[in-house]
Amino acid sequence: MLYSSSSSSFTSSSKDSMSSSHCTSFGRLSFELPIFHSQSPFPDKNTPTTLMHHRSSDSTFQDFTLGLNFRDFSLVRQIGSGDIGRVYLCKLRGEGGGKMYAMKVVDKVVLAMKKKVQRAETERKVMRMLNHPFLPTLFAEFEASQFSCVVMEYCENGDLHSLRNNQPLKRFPITSARFYAAEVLVALEYLHMLGIIYRDLKPENVLVRSDGHIMLTDFDLSLCSDSIAAVESPDFSSELPFSSTNSNRAQTSSASTPFSCISARLFRSKKVQTLSNNRLFVAEPVSARSCSFVGTHEYVAPEVASGRSHGNAVDWWAYGIFIYEMIYGRTPFVGPSNEATLRNIIKRPLTFPSHSPINSTEAQARDLISGLLNKDPNMRFGSKRGASDVKTHPFFKGLNFALIRTVAPPGVPGMRRQKTAPFLYKKQRQPKHTASFDFF
Repeated sequence: MLYSSSSSSFTSSSKDSMSSSHCTSFGRLSFELPIFHSQSPFPDKNTPTTLMHHRSSDSTFQDFTLGLNFRDFSLVRQIGSGDIGRVYLCKLRGEGGGKMYAMKVVDKVVLAMKKKVQRAETERKVMRMLNHPFLPTLFAEFEASQFSCVVMEYCENGDLHSLRNNQPLKRFPITSARFYAAEVLVALEYLHMLGIIYRDLKPENVLVRSDGHIMLTDFDLSLCSDSIAAVESPDFSSELPFSSTNSNRAQTSSASTPFSCISARLFRSKKVQTLSNNRLFVAEPVSARSCSFVGTHEYVAPEVASGRSHGNAVDWWAYGIFIYEMIYGRTPFVGPSNEATLRNIIKRPLTFPSHSPINSTEAQARDLISGLLNKDPNMRFGSKRGASDVKTHPFFKGLNFALIRTVAPPGVPGMRRQKTAPFLYKKQRQPKHTASFDFF
């Protein structure tokens, strides 16, 4: 996990977990993923490539297209630690007060002893795939003795959990919550387009850059699938009133609409112009399934809490919890213990702090949350068409997602603007509620 001492996954604490061999008990998750051996996440300058990184024009990014190793960096201080490594603030040697980076250092011997090698490989595999402004840029990776190192962006403003605790009443204004929810939605859409189910969305894993925009982190609990994007023809009227009931009804009817998968070749041809205007781009790994018990107690979906198999719908449940916590300052099903929290997730109906919303925007937020927190994953808003449906909800009305990076981020108490201001990334909340876990 990145930049974290409080939200790291755990395995051996007797009060939090125990080991077993089936999916309804405690134990460690082991991904059967291929191991990559590339020493550089970037192609050589002389190697032809059809994909340009979104930061390719950045002079600091260009420095990393060269092969770098541990000796090229100067460590400043430790800024975080997690279940599978430590994170250090670092900079390139010889740059004086130059740009700062975050270096995650993993002891491969310790990792093997903890049987977490696959988790580390999963994270590195995912990070090699990423090319998006709301996700980490993997600047370099290399080996140093028994240590494996990756260099990525340093986000000086910390995470949304820490920033939320600095707000009045420990919650964001609804306009700020809407902004952060929109950027997280765009990041989730990109991950799902790659066939990646995140499985660890929570405020601690949403960092804030110096410009106020977000960056998702921590991918060692992610599930990678072979799902690909598709174009689908909606079979319901867009004029229906938007409520969680109608959202679920629309999701159910869309389940019978077959996906029409299109290749990259089609994208480059004029045939794409013949697609009717009501076609919908769907970037959702609907076929991916897992039986692993993985996530954070307050954020796990009912199907995970009850030990059933799960798929992409778990990310949309966590997204609903995320929005709820941003607006109301707590999660809706938290109990006095992890076990009580899981029982509440399975059995207790969703409630809100007050009987009536204070304005129409909060009413729309409640409607969106209600659709996302449907306990039936097949009826859950977003589970069939993903972000394509969620973006159309009235809560996001008037927001141009394509230009979200040009929207001025909200100014919130506790946000720092200095480029190298000391900041411990994540403050610890009670680990019995929020520490990530994976049971097998």
